[in-house]
Amino acid sequence: MVIVMKPNVAEKDIAKVEEKLAEFGYQAHQIRGVGRIVIGAVGDKKDKGVMASLETLPQVEKVVPIMSPYKLVSRIVKKEKTRIDLGDGIIVGGEEIIVMAGPCAVENEKNLCEVAEKVASAGAKVLRGGAFKPRTSPYSFQGLEEKGLKMMARARELTGLKIVTEVVNSHDVPLVAAYADVLQVGARNMQNFSLLRALGKQHKPVLLKRGLAATIEEWLMAAEYIVSEGNYNVILCERGIRTFERYTRNTLDVSAIPLVNIYSHLPVIIDPSHSSGERQLVPSLSRAAIAAGADGLLIEVHSNPELALCDGPQSLTPQDFSLLMPELRQIAYVCNRRM
Repeated sequence: MVIVMKPNVAEKDIAKVEEKLAEFGYQAHQIRGVGRIVIGAVGDKKDKGVMASLETLPQVEKVVPIMSPYKLVSRIVKKEKTRIDLGDGIIVGGEEIIVMAGPCAVENEKNLCEVAEKVASAGAKVLRGGAFKPRTSPYSFQGLEEKGLKMMARARELTGLKIVTEVVNSHDVPLVAAYADVLQVGARNMQNFSLLRALGKQHKPVLLKRGLAATIEEWLMAAEYIVSEGNYNVILCERGIRTFERYTRNTLDVSAIPLVNIYSHLPVIIDPSHSSGERQLVPSLSRAAIAAGADGLLIEVHSNPELALCDGPQSLTPQDFSLLMPELRQIAYVCNRRM
């Protein structure tokens, strides 16, 4: 349920409501919106007497039940979109569409820094790159791990870009959080619940990719795991789902963007590279994502895609990326957004 507090409520009155919720066995989560504070009450209780008791409190305006299985990420809890501040004025979920670009995997420092400089000059705000790489084959390149994280940190020092990189298990969360500005959960780990809970207990932003065959509800429920632990800084990423189509690696679900914007206050971005598996489709899918209301893009860029150790066929060259960005700015302008 959601407890909507009266305007200009005092902190001591908020504390009284939270104490009452604790008495009934609920976990309280404060959501501070524009001019209004609501308290999300999470628990498995269904006693209607709880709602009646809360509604008698003078500081409470109303109590609203939430019927959907996800609570804290719902638009019922928070009407306006969550804006996630990455620092230095970079905000995901605001007017500006944030582009995250870089190689699928961190291979060596020279190439990483070269790509970082070029995507930064073209307008990217975040450097993407995998130091830990969960691969379908155990014989494929698995990433450089902490050595790769150190390379990304040096690229950040060189360019000023924020960095987003994947964490694949709960044990590595403290290590990755020590380097990354945004911690990514890959599609295969969307329902790795121990990892989600560990990410919820730290407070750096989390980029949560949709699973290969996950419904939107399952995706939002995965986000709920993170938020229910106290970390409200979650960015959703649609990266294509598995269908019967064989001409693309996955099928980009463009409809997920407006649907998420209807049902959740969390920002949503698109990965046009993994969704298609084909670099020639990346520009069209990027344009479509912006037109549909995406808050950002996650694009793979490699200085020499033919020699990439991971996902070369879907990676743009730095030159292709620099040509794409002006086109995307035009689409953003038409949609009353900016880049």
